[in-house]
Amino acid sequence: MSINTANTPDGRGVLIYNGEVILVFGQGVVLSIGKNNNDHLDGKFNGSVYLTSHRVIFMPDDGRRFRSFEMPFSAMQDVHLEQPILGANYLKGVAVAMPGSQLNGEIPWRLTFNKGGCIDFGRCLLEAVDRAERFRPANAPPAYAPPSGYFYAAPPDYYAPAADGHNGLRPPTHAFPDRPQSNTVFMCEAPPPYPGVGPDRPPMPTEQLHRAGTTSTSTESENEGLRKRH
Repeated sequence: MSINTANTPDGRGVLIYNGEVILVFGQGVVLSIGKNNNDHLDGKFNGSVYLTSHRVIFMPDDGRRFRSFEMPFSAMQDVHLEQPILGANYLKGVAVAMPGSQLNGEIPWRLTFNKGGCIDFGRCLLEAVDRAERFRPANAPPAYAPPSGYFYAAPPDYYAPAADGHNGLRPPTHAFPDRPQSNTVFMCEAPPPYPGVGPDRPPMPTEQLHRAGTTSTSTESENEGLRKRH
């Protein structure tokens, strides 16, 4: 789990890894973050959600507090679906900060889908978390490091996967038919640093890609104010 590491420096594009695939894209989603040990990182945020082959990425419409919030499947705990009698269905769980990230401890979260599709998204997410658990390495993963270096325009098959899905995981396209705009999806040079829903896709040679920019060398300014509470 980390913030401001899954977006382009201007905050207008989502930044995925080389070999990571976007399976589901949903708009009109509300992320609620509960009390935690990080200053200024609680409240409700409207935005878009991406379910990829390796994580959940949320990008708020208003990026003043943060520009992206990512939860790798390997860092998610106690994920379950709530279906209240009154109000919209929602997903909830706990995200655990990764070693080397700029966050601390555990962060309770909730995703509410005002346009519907929560059950379909939830089923796909729960299956993805289960699959990622099977591919988790026996030894401890390396300390997390944010993407660095150049980033590139992602090829269409990275954000519009085939109808049969990715590694057998079928996205609920009947509930989430929209795909992100091509000029908002980018990928970095590095492969995913944590397990996904199956064998990782071989990284695409960057010589075949269109270079779009360079990631920030430091996230210090973006993360100012998000400090551990004493």
